[in-house]
Amino acid sequence: MGEGLLPEVERGAVRRITVVGEEVLHRRCAPVADADFGTPGLARLIDDMFATNHVAHGAGIAANQVGVDLQVFVWDMEDDWGVRHVGHIMNPVLDEEPLAGRRLVEEPEGCLSVPGPHKMLARADHAVVRGRDKDGREVVVEGRGYFARCLQHETDHLHGRLYIDRLGKRERRDALREMAELRDEVFARRAAAAERLGK
Repeated sequence: MGEGLLPEVERGAVRRITVVGEEVLHRRCAPVADADFGTPGLARLIDDMFATNHVAHGAGIAANQVGVDLQVFVWDMEDDWGVRHVGHIMNPVLDEEPLAGRRLVEEPEGCLSVPGPHKMLARADHAVVRGRDKDGREVVVEGRGYFARCLQHETDHLHGRLYIDRLGKRERRDALREMAELRDEVFARRAAAAERLGK
C-alpha cells in the first residue's frame, strides 16, 4: 500500500461507479435507519466509498454513486486555502441560508458519475450540513469555497440530482456529448489507479 493513504482507503474495496442514466442516481435515497448505525456493514460501505473516491481522484462520493440506495456521502479534498477535509455524513440536511446573505460563485464543476466534462455552475460559497456519523452521533459540517461546493454537490446526489440537472439544456447536452467522448479514457485511468493500489 502507498504511504499516506487514509486507513479507510487501505481497508476499502473499490466499487463500480454508477453513471448518469442509471436509476439509482435519479431518485431520492433512503435514509440510514437507526438500526444500521454502528454496524459493520455501514462501516464497510464507508471504507469502500473512500477507496472508490481515491482511485477516481474525486473530492467526494455519494452512496448511490456506488449503487447503494442510502443517504451517505464521504469527502477527502483540499479547499481553496490548501486545508484538507476528510469525513462522512449520514442523512444530511443542508441549511438553507437567506438568499440575501448568500454569495454565489460560478466555477467549473464535474462529477464522477458524469465522467470527463466540467461545466460552469453557480453555487453558494458557504454551506452547512447537519446529519449523523456512522455511529449515530450528530455532526455539523461547515464549508467555504470549493468545500462548500462539494457539500452541496454531494447532498444533491442524495436527492437524486446531478450537477448537470442544474445546467441549461444546451450545456447539459454538451456535457453528455463530452462524456461520451471521454468516458473510456476516464474508466481506464480509474482502473489503472485501482491496480496500482492492488485493488
